[in-house]
Amino acid sequence: MHAAVVTEFGAPGVFALTELPDPVPGPGQLAIDVSHAAVGLIDVYIRQGLYKDREGLPQPPYVPGLEVAGTVRAVGAGVAGFRIGEPVVTLSGTGAEGGYASIAVVDAALTARLDGTGVDPAVAVAAVPNAATAFLALTEVAHLKPGERLLVHGALGGLASTFPGVARTLGAAAVVGTVRRSSLAAARASALPYDEIVAGEDLLDVVGRQRFDVVVDPVGGRLRTDSLQVMAPMGRMLLVGNASGDWEHTVPTNSLWFGSLALLGFSIGFYLPAHPEQAAPAARGAVEAIGQGLVDITTRTLPLAEAAEAHRLVEQGSVRGRILLAP
Repeated sequence: MHAAVVTEFGAPGVFALTELPDPVPGPGQLAIDVSHAAVGLIDVYIRQGLYKDREGLPQPPYVPGLEVAGTVRAVGAGVAGFRIGEPVVTLSGTGAEGGYASIAVVDAALTARLDGTGVDPAVAVAAVPNAATAFLALTEVAHLKPGERLLVHGALGGLASTFPGVARTLGAAAVVGTVRRSSLAAARASALPYDEIVAGEDLLDVVGRQRFDVVVDPVGGRLRTDSLQVMAPMGRMLLVGNASGDWEHTVPTNSLWFGSLALLGFSIGFYLPAHPEQAAPAARGAVEAIGQGLVDITTRTLPLAEAAEAHRLVEQGSVRGRILLAP
């Protein structure tokens, strides 16, 4: 098979297109002929070496990529419910590797069938893993209740953009999004089911007396602290990323007890392996939102040989939707 290999930690130029032996699935695994692999911010962070000392994450040389779509090539021992040639999409696992290749071996328990859903593979890999993340974050972590109000930062991002649609299926009363001031016009033209989109820089000025039961924050930095001021009593903030790149920012924890607020971190990559029984309902919740037209995600597909360029685009923070790689 051919694969985009990270040869060392560093800049995007560390990628090398390489021929490797075809992998064979072990017990509980599937081999997939990959049609599309999604490029995520976590892929960038791992390649940069930010998590080089984190147990369970790969060391160079390795093939990145958590999320792939394609067709089943081979079925490992003990796996039931999948047939050769059927279309599938993977949810995120902790390995953070293997997807940027023509063949990927994945955990069957973290793989969703696409037969009969009508969801295109490119849309599936761009949206299903993130929408499944949104479903689990809202149901299992934030415990969103019908009638509650939601605030979503980085509203057009690959992960954030799936939250309003999933929240609608769960009965949210209102969903407000934030973007950079420079992206406001484009954001307001999107088909995503937000009630309102505002500039994150102006959050405290523009939301007025609005208060939110759940805040979704993949951005971090000052926006995270500002959000504490617009949360309702017993409000929950979901921390699902740090796109701002501000790793030194701190949160005034005294405001949590005083306001009866909670900060809740969530990473599907570390949650699902411990709770594989949640994969199927999460995938169903994701496909339901997509099927209802509530998840509108823009994709751009590059050839696998341009993995370095894909990472540069994600690093620049200018990507709306998701970048995909096609072997």
